[in-house]
Amino acid sequence: MAAPVLALRDIRVVFADQVLIAAASFALAPGDRLCLVGRNGSGKSTLLRIAAGLTDPDGGEVFRQPGTRIAYLEQVPNFGGAKCVIDYAMAGGAEEHKAAAALDELGLSSLADPATLSGGEGRKAALARVLAEEPDILLLDEPTNHLDLPSIEWLEERLSQFRGAFVLISHDRAFLRRLTAGCLWLDRGAIRRLDKGFSAFEEWSEKILAEEEVTQRKLDKLIEQETQWSREGISARRTRNQGRLRRLHSMRAERASLVQQTGRADLAVETGQASGSLVVEAKHVTKVWPQPDGSERVAIRDFSTRIMRGDKIGVIGPNGAGKTTLLRILTGALAPDSGTVRLGTNLTPVYVDQSRSSLEPEATLWDTLCEGGGDQVIVRGRPRHVVSYLRDFLFRESQARQPVKALSGGEQCRLLLARALAKPSNLLILDEPTNDLDMDTLDLLQEVVSDYDGTVLLVSHDRDFLDRIVTSVIALEGDGRTQEYPGGYSDYLRQKKGTSDSSASAKPSAPAPKLERARAPTKLGYKDQRALEELQLRMPEIEKEIAALEAALADPDLYARDPDKFHRSSDRHDALKAELERSEERWLELEMKREELAGN
Repeated sequence: MAAPVLALRDIRVVFADQVLIAAASFALAPGDRLCLVGRNGSGKSTLLRIAAGLTDPDGGEVFRQPGTRIAYLEQVPNFGGAKCVIDYAMAGGAEEHKAAAALDELGLSSLADPATLSGGEGRKAALARVLAEEPDILLLDEPTNHLDLPSIEWLEERLSQFRGAFVLISHDRAFLRRLTAGCLWLDRGAIRRLDKGFSAFEEWSEKILAEEEVTQRKLDKLIEQETQWSREGISARRTRNQGRLRRLHSMRAERASLVQQTGRADLAVETGQASGSLVVEAKHVTKVWPQPDGSERVAIRDFSTRIMRGDKIGVIGPNGAGKTTLLRILTGALAPDSGTVRLGTNLTPVYVDQSRSSLEPEATLWDTLCEGGGDQVIVRGRPRHVVSYLRDFLFRESQARQPVKALSGGEQCRLLLARALAKPSNLLILDEPTNDLDMDTLDLLQEVVSDYDGTVLLVSHDRDFLDRIVTSVIALEGDGRTQEYPGGYSDYLRQKKGTSDSSASAKPSAPAPKLERARAPTKLGYKDQRALEELQLRMPEIEKEIAALEAALADPDLYARDPDKFHRSSDRHDALKAELERSEERWLELEMKREELAGN
């Protein structure tokens, strides 16, 4: 094994009286390609700064091979008064022609004023700086934040060709799957290492947590119980989210049929639809923006779509392509220059963006959700105790009375989401909701959006998130070209390249499966049929008990009168909801299997 070029041993970090990192150790060898994974607030950025030599630990040792060049990308670039972007890009020691070339590849002017750059442009300038240095080690903290998809794909290509070692902090699963060959898991102050890429991380980490759960059940202290509850919830959530992916297939098939009907020059308008079933119908929409030089830029050209209740639409495209413009047109906030937009009836939209400025730092989580006072949150017409509702979003009871300013960035995003979803709505508009979120919170966001029974418009550059959520993708491809593709981001790529799963399966060996299907059974086996019948009996019982518990929990005085009963009822309610969801998933699988067999 090669000698390490960077090593951290028994690193300890203390903030105030809290031990953030207890004893973290890892070594980086030449050519290592590692991701650093952990929940928001676990100390990932602090550990990376220690590795870069920008922060001193409270204990432990750091070894850097003499002569090793280390470049560090921080989350928020500090331009330090640089007059132009090229000065900033050269400040790390890069030669001018290399810095200029990197900036040009990323579409940035060398003479641009750093103070005028957008968030995405600032991130590109910072990337150009660290890559132009040609270091031996790259330490990158959330390099894809605020980048559009073309820039993310460019960065993937550059890093795949990088000959040195790197450590990445990122929430972008697709990005990590492509680039990493090892994982560092910072969990409860210590580091575990997996010498496999990120594709193997979740199965590995879940196995470790399952083994720990056996031990943790024997412990009686509140902190371990709270930790166990949190991790069990995360494990169950990931399992449920995998099940939800199967539901997308039928939804995407329906959406594909609709796109085929509406994605052409002429749209057939159905009449007599049920009230509220149509959310948006756009026909031949065009939007042109005048430019300072007197020219015009076409943002959207002759675009048509029909969005129905329950659709989950992803909007993608380069920064500046017109994604926000399209959202404003589709929601009626901006009129097109030509074409028509018809909105459905009784729409109640809720908008969630990446800005956390609407949160009051001194307010508690309790007060943020119960703005009118009291201890109840009305969620989809039903009262929920604020503590019970906060638990749905991975908050502990002890955090309910904490001020918002004590939360990490990811926790504040969770709180924003909780507040938004507590409001009555049937149209959820999410503008880059995944920035700065850890993977556990992304799993929660996926669950919430998947369960949302209204319509979703989602702007995101997170390819994995799009694959897990959306039924259709609207791509703004430049020069006003706007096209809708049924399915997720991976489906979009296949269709854009002119390939499809159906064409790939059309091979000369096709007749063989026909013979097998002719001999296949036409009904469920005994065990499956028995399981289906039992589920049909059990699910109504679960729903009845859930309704009774919700009625009890709706009592505004229950928490104050009998907190133990409140907690027992809340825990039972959560357990039954999880059981019901597992039962519904299994019932859906068996019903689909039964229908498939009946069609043989």
